[in-house]
Amino acid sequence: MSPVQFDSFGEPILPASDKEPTPASRAALRSGVGLFWVMVVAIVAARAAYFDPALTEKFASVASLFGQLRTVVGV
Repeated sequence: MSPVQFDSFGEPILPASDKEPTPASRAALRSGVGLFWVMVVAIVAARAAYFDPALTEKFASVASLFGQLRTVVGV
């Protein structure tokens, strides 16, 4: 029998199962990982396709307005 191990909160850690993962478990893991990366690529591609450069110009104008305001106030 192996000694009982505890986590950082003092709770006992259950021993890990020594069984190999089943083929269904491996397939579910691979399909989940694949789905995650497909969604990442789709989101990044959609952001690139629908990117509006005018939006960044609006942020630049707001930053410039705050810069002018700081100059006027003297901060």
